[in-house]
Amino acid sequence: MTNWTSKIPQAAQNYIEGRRLDEVECIVADIAGVARGKAMPASKFQFQDRFFLPNSIFLQTITGEWTDNPMGAFTEPDMILTPDFSTATAAPWTADITLQVIHDVNDQQGNPVPTAPRNVLKRIMSLYEAEGWQPIVAPEMEFFLVARNLDPNQPIIPPMGRSGRRAAGKQAYSMSAVDEYGKVIDDIYDFAEAQGLEIDGILQEGGAGQVEINLAHGDPVDLADQIFYFKRLIREAALRHDCFATFMAKPIEGEPGSAMHIHQSVVDMKTGQNIFSDPDGGESEAFLHFTAGMQNYLPAVIALLAPYVNSYRRYVPDFAAPINLEWGRDNRTTGLRVPISGPAARRLENRLAGMDCNPYLGLAASMACGYLGLKEKRMPRPECIGDAYMSDTDLPYNLGDALDLFAECAPVRDVLGPEFCTVYEAVKRNEYKEFLQVISPWEREHLLLNV
Repeated sequence: MTNWTSKIPQAAQNYIEGRRLDEVECIVADIAGVARGKAMPASKFQFQDRFFLPNSIFLQTITGEWTDNPMGAFTEPDMILTPDFSTATAAPWTADITLQVIHDVNDQQGNPVPTAPRNVLKRIMSLYEAEGWQPIVAPEMEFFLVARNLDPNQPIIPPMGRSGRRAAGKQAYSMSAVDEYGKVIDDIYDFAEAQGLEIDGILQEGGAGQVEINLAHGDPVDLADQIFYFKRLIREAALRHDCFATFMAKPIEGEPGSAMHIHQSVVDMKTGQNIFSDPDGGESEAFLHFTAGMQNYLPAVIALLAPYVNSYRRYVPDFAAPINLEWGRDNRTTGLRVPISGPAARRLENRLAGMDCNPYLGLAASMACGYLGLKEKRMPRPECIGDAYMSDTDLPYNLGDALDLFAECAPVRDVLGPEFCTVYEAVKRNEYKEFLQVISPWEREHLLLNV
């Protein structure tokens, strides 16, 4: 493996050219999308073609607690991790010269570990490929820059801008609002360039200190890898300028939440044509079937698209987040929006996913719904004309209800993988149980002396 650097992307080669590579971070995404793994000297990495981690990393909750293994005894057998050199990228915020490499996760028999989120997404990709289809996605990432919060009992507040004032809300698309924290944005651009990550655009969103980054369309696994990397680089850029970047779905009371909108289309692998468009350029039956699948199955995967108790605070009527499964052309009040485009770029935008979701699982869940629709060939409800915010909610109200729907939906469990679904549900029910034991400030304020 001494020539491994010849296998990595050009951007990574450029980053280490003429410099001594000090360290390699060998990483995988856990259930929450947190990077887990090992860092080792580059001199050691070049002689290792694999390393080991226990499968229990996929049983850990966001609080660090361990969930009992629902698939059997808690023996923590080792998984075999091998580098996917196509994912090698710089870690430009480190003091030394460091590369990150995402690793494939297999069991000791060489089979993909079904509970690894990246493998779940690859499983969905293989289902599409078996039908001769290539899914295409384009994610949008929303997040907040906030003042450092060192006491979790204190509310989150916007960051201080260069003007000396705190970032203001209700400034969507304002260039001057983005300029308030321009140094953070500059570092995001610089880090992304060093990592070979392409940004399609950056804009100010409606919340105070809320930013949106758009990514170019492409392969779902590649885009999930990019979001996985982007979350880390954005946090690191913020820390350089005395603030935090957060991907919580709803970090600030009274402000809109952060979504990960997912634009989706499907290409015929033989012809290269978008199957959502007929030869005459109109909407195809496949497009309608895909839309119907989203309407029928999204409630069952909300537990993956909105994975935490905080996620459901984003689903508020008339607060820039759709809480319905209506579809409409160029209608941002619908959960499923058809953006303006030509026939080749016809796509469906899923506006329900929160930015707090694991990108591998969020894309896998959304694509699974569309896949089931293409296979079942059902038709969607009529297009929503007008304000879909007036519609009744089609979504579960909390994580517990979402997990119930997830547990009961056999088609979703079949396509995502029964073992993954069982483990994911166990982890999330553990988190929900932990949350229910926390007494909130609202309860102390209104119930302590009044009931």
